[in-house]
Amino acid sequence: MSQGDVSALLVIGGVFILLGIAVIIWDRAEKKGYFSSISHHTDTREYLEAWPPRPQFGALKIGGWITITIGLAMLVLGFVFRRIG
Repeated sequence: MSQGDVSALLVIGGVFILLGIAVIIWDRAEKKGYFSSISHHTDTREYLEAWPPRPQFGALKIGGWITITIGLAMLVLGFVFRRIG
């Protein structure tokens, strides 16, 4: 691989890691906003018991971790290719 290809792989890996971190932070903000808004309602059973579960919060968190994993794999490959080539 050329040096430009390796650098592009490293940059894209770093972007994926930053994107994953941003999605995990977004998940926490969405969850906090939702539960703080529902806690002001008179029927707070859903807030206290967290039932029914909201799948969108878990989906954002899982997507963030998958993105971070892909970014780390790209960074490792970039460093391996840089070392070899």
